[in-house]
Amino acid sequence: MHRTTRIKITELNPHLMCVLCGGYFIDATTIIECLHSFCKMCIVRYLETSKYCPICDVQVHKTKPLLNIRSDKTLQDIVYKLVPGLFKNEMKRRRDFYAEHPVDASNGSNEDRGEVADEDKRIITDDEIISLSIEFFDQTRLGVGVETKTTKDQVANKRYLQCPAAMTVMHLRKFLRSKMDIPSTYQVEVMYEDEPLKDYYTLMDIAYIYTWRRNGPLPLKYRVRPNCKKMKVSHAQQEGQNSASRSGPESDSASDKAGSPAGAPSTSSSLPSPGTPAQSPHPHGPNNVNGTPAAAPPTPSRTPLS
Repeated sequence: MHRTTRIKITELNPHLMCVLCGGYFIDATTIIECLHSFCKMCIVRYLETSKYCPICDVQVHKTKPLLNIRSDKTLQDIVYKLVPGLFKNEMKRRRDFYAEHPVDASNGSNEDRGEVADEDKRIITDDEIISLSIEFFDQTRLGVGVETKTTKDQVANKRYLQCPAAMTVMHLRKFLRSKMDIPSTYQVEVMYEDEPLKDYYTLMDIAYIYTWRRNGPLPLKYRVRPNCKKMKVSHAQQEGQNSASRSGPESDSASDKAGSPAGAPSTSSSLPSPGTPAQSPHPHGPNNVNGTPAAAPPTPSRTPLS
């Protein structure tokens, strides 16, 4: 089974940090000639005195290097999502700057002025509280093309929770098991729509993977199934017991045969009938000496009494 390994943010730092300032990318900008990225302010200042990439020394442009750099929104979103608190701190710095310099606030977008909230940017932090709904996964509702109205029973069976974004699916499974007193012979699966979720997924991972847009509680489902491993083990044990009970009498008879002397007759052999000559019921009778048949004694003749 494939084992997932969680890595530390420090292992990704070489791909998320600017070599010019030593900090995480802010307004990540990429040189189109070599695809090396830097902070926008850092690379713009650097190219004022040089026309070459600070990493690989490739020529950016002969006369106007600023024409060959592009803003990299995708990379910046990755940095904001991976580095905890970076987006919130950057927005606060920008708001503080424009509060001290109100003349410059007229230019730029809302993000440039720091007026974008975490919810609008869809940035989720570990300590953020996420609202979620949990309900039983109904297999019979799959494949229904027409959307039906939500019944009162479905609304009553749905539960709402507020949990930290860093909480894992494993913790949610344990919570459901303890709340509903589910025995250990059954397993609980947490699902998003009809797809089971990994135990190591956090609520933040689920929100990013399935593009939760905060337009309602994070919709999760659960189902309860018999534990397959325990069922297989018990089934194998039962088969072993059945085979042992079936082979028991045969093995006993075989061992009896192996332990009995050679040529011993079966206990099911019939007794001699009165009309047949009497025979010894076993080889160690009076007619056998050391296992070999002895000569029959002569029949005494009857002599008349005088």
